[in-house]
Amino acid sequence: MSKKTAAKSAPKKAAKSAAKAGGSSKSLLVENRVFKPAAEFAKKARISSMAQYKAMHAESLKHPDKFFGREAKELLWSKPFKKVLDWKCPNAKWFTGGKLNVSENCLDRHLHDSRKTKAALIWEGEPGEKRVLTYQQLHREVCRFANVLKRHKVKKGDRVIIYMPMIPEAAIAMLACTRIGAVHSVIFGGFSAESIKDRVLDSGASIIITADGGYRRGAVVPLKKNVDDALKGKDTPVKTVVVFRRTGQDVHIEEGRDVWWHRELEYVDAHCAAVAMDSESPLFILYTSGSTGKPKGILHSTGGYLLHAQMTSKYVFDLRDDDVYWCTADVGWVTGHTYMVYGPLALGATSLMYEGAPNWPENDRFWRIIEEYAVTVFYTAPTAIRAFMKWGDNWLKKHDLSSLRLLGTVGEPINPEAWMWYHNKVGGGRCPIVDTWWQTETGGHMITPLPGAVPTKPGTATLPFFGVDVGIVDDLGKEVGANEQGKLVIKKPWPSMLRGIWGDKKRYQETYWSEFKGWYFAGDGARRDKDGYIWIIGRIDDVLNVAGHRLGTAEVESALVSHPTVAEAAVVGRPDEMKGQGVVCFVTVKEGVKTSHELASELKKHVRNVIGPVATPDEVRFAAALPKTRSGKIMRRLLKQIAAGELIKGDTTTLEDINVIAQLAASGED
Repeated sequence: MSKKTAAKSAPKKAAKSAAKAGGSSKSLLVENRVFKPAAEFAKKARISSMAQYKAMHAESLKHPDKFFGREAKELLWSKPFKKVLDWKCPNAKWFTGGKLNVSENCLDRHLHDSRKTKAALIWEGEPGEKRVLTYQQLHREVCRFANVLKRHKVKKGDRVIIYMPMIPEAAIAMLACTRIGAVHSVIFGGFSAESIKDRVLDSGASIIITADGGYRRGAVVPLKKNVDDALKGKDTPVKTVVVFRRTGQDVHIEEGRDVWWHRELEYVDAHCAAVAMDSESPLFILYTSGSTGKPKGILHSTGGYLLHAQMTSKYVFDLRDDDVYWCTADVGWVTGHTYMVYGPLALGATSLMYEGAPNWPENDRFWRIIEEYAVTVFYTAPTAIRAFMKWGDNWLKKHDLSSLRLLGTVGEPINPEAWMWYHNKVGGGRCPIVDTWWQTETGGHMITPLPGAVPTKPGTATLPFFGVDVGIVDDLGKEVGANEQGKLVIKKPWPSMLRGIWGDKKRYQETYWSEFKGWYFAGDGARRDKDGYIWIIGRIDDVLNVAGHRLGTAEVESALVSHPTVAEAAVVGRPDEMKGQGVVCFVTVKEGVKTSHELASELKKHVRNVIGPVATPDEVRFAAALPKTRSGKIMRRLLKQIAAGELIKGDTTTLEDINVIAQLAASGED
């Protein structure tokens, strides 16, 4: 039997065998396609075999002091650490006694060799402007702006809000904070004034760094106005607002509070010594949504976070001095922190930064950028990949993507068909794909293939990274069997783990450490296949309970996208008196496909055939687009409300296109 035939027949066989077994939490999707690392890639990779990976992973769990102590010596320490780990659940202290500075590790240590004149950041604005900052130039700009912060009385431990477009100054502001020991909190440029106010009040920030505006699909995002609105009416701790001139439109400048970035630089020089920080000193706060409605200020510290960022950039992306690396995430998300700024710069790599949308002015903007800058490593989200699929292959064919040598995905599980399209069309069948699972809370990659060592399967994040001890357990904390769904837990501390929720120790304990004593509960569901590979099912909240069967929404979405007409799908549950929950599918079809009642029926049958009768959708709704944030994440919360016929509640300001909601609410099966 050929691989192709086996792959096609596998889901049906799995459905039949699962039905016989009667297992309500068994995964019914099986993936038999396996892609071994190319010999040429493996030969040059830092981790070049499964044997090497297994030996290093075993050492990292059994002898973490030895393993991480050795890795940490690659960082620049102003004072050596005395102890690798001090662990009293849920509080971890890594590299105690040691002192270092993040800015110094990302910049200064690269100024003594050829990296001094190497590109650190390559930037392209949405309108088309281009800038390159070498490590020497970036160091100078960071020092200058650090002196601006000091001029405005910002000191070690103070909190600084950064609300910027995707421009080099966002990274400069972050690194300037780390240089003087201030704690930054970056707010995604799509968030509303109310969101800014909440974060200012919670963090106690005394200063906001922003811009007059930013560009998105040819329009100007009014960043300064949003800051003004956030600071109205209620006393806040903010004393200073620094404004970078990006778009040039008129903005309100409040005397005594607001200052222009470019004018402030006139008062400072380019020398600023890096402050030696304790390894456990707070580095940044990054707010993520909470179930109570109040955002959680995830706190990360200095030494452990930086080490994990550098290690994963080195081993997962296998970054080299001649790479041009592009992480497409916004700097306002943790991916932008770890894998656009800190990880690549700590390693001395060249990091590309793009300001705007992937389809402005046309659907090939990303491919044009890859060709123009000869990008070698490309890291993006599954939602973006599915959008590329929808737009069609012709946009790809206009460009030479042969510079690419490695691809990555981040943000949510990638369905196998999107993985295959990414592999074949973008990577030309030659590039390994690192499908990475991690969270804001984890700080860096937790489950991921190492591209020169681990054979990959479409749709799985594969195996744990060094120091990561993963369990997949039932509600009582007992390990589940192969291909059974369970809760994903981390059993040991790791260097880049969150150190708490800002100002709320009790919430930190209750949110992450109360479900299973001594273990971190990620909030995600997962399963292990017979080879030990880990498949992320999605948030536990998104697992459907249909007639007593636990059904992962990711599996239904994968089944839908495997149909040749479907570009993207999102699946949610709605209340059902008979079954507990019904399955509602929101589907976007590929260019040129006409939607109809017949197609909806065909898709229902397709899901039934691929997974089994229990997964048969109750409703298929066709949509021109799905509700996504500007970072590309599908807002399933809104889809649940639409499926249940409820009014839309909650903040929708981060939506890429607010009109999508009205269209979806009015949609139904053709």
